[in-house]
Amino acid sequence: MASRTRPSVGGGIGAALWLVVVAVPIYYLLVTSLRGPGDYMADGPLALPDTLTLDNYLNVFEVGFLRFLANSLVVACGSVALVLAVALPAAFAIVRGRSRALRVAFLLFLLGLAVPAQAVIIPIYLIITRLSLYDSLTAIILPTAAFTLPISIVVLTSSLRDVPGELYEAMALDGATNLQAFLRLVLPLSRPGVVTVAIFVGLNAWNNFLFPLVLTQSEENRVLPLGLWSFQTQYGTDVPGLMAAVVLSTLPIFALYLFGRRHLLSGLAAGFGK
Repeated sequence: MASRTRPSVGGGIGAALWLVVVAVPIYYLLVTSLRGPGDYMADGPLALPDTLTLDNYLNVFEVGFLRFLANSLVVACGSVALVLAVALPAAFAIVRGRSRALRVAFLLFLLGLAVPAQAVIIPIYLIITRLSLYDSLTAIILPTAAFTLPISIVVLTSSLRDVPGELYEAMALDGATNLQAFLRLVLPLSRPGVVTVAIFVGLNAWNNFLFPLVLTQSEENRVLPLGLWSFQTQYGTDVPGLMAAVVLSTLPIFALYLFGRRHLLSGLAAGFGK
């Protein structure tokens, strides 16, 4: 008879505690977004509301939420497209190339992982203003793509190294050029890595606060992290309205994760079996 493994009591307790740590903030977020302003001040933060209301969600759209959402979508999609357009060919060249210059370039990309955005925000601001891009969505997309490019190249390089070399040789024997091998072989087989990079870059662009704060000014170019400031005034903060806006702002990212979670796990594990 096959031996049965005894359940780990410590692991079960740890999992239960972690569930509480994750569930309590989500519960607070959802319950608070359904409270009225009076209920929020009268009841405790974790108490069930006497009445549920959707007024907070309706009020969110009156402060320009759709415009903030559209700007965030443009920034996220633009950053993902720019990173993939640069990182995929760069990773392909690093994996298949044999020149010393490519190895040096890969080391320079790795060096970029050690540079925090906060340390170079002043030079970035000066470059953006000299290029006459200040107070535009492009001013957010370019540095966001630049700072997510190094880790994206690392992930895609690990993913492309899992492609068997025999497939490249077979395509070369058939007379395929490097461009044809990239389009017909690399792109289909690197889908997990591409999805991983797309989700990573999209999350960074969606949640980025520093670049929009420093590089934009007008309300027309305000993204969601800055748009949440609309619920805070000098006299107080509309906490239920803010929680409703946070709930709505997480829905696109949650949908993106549900769509690509399988490829995300495969992409993160790429290269570790070598």
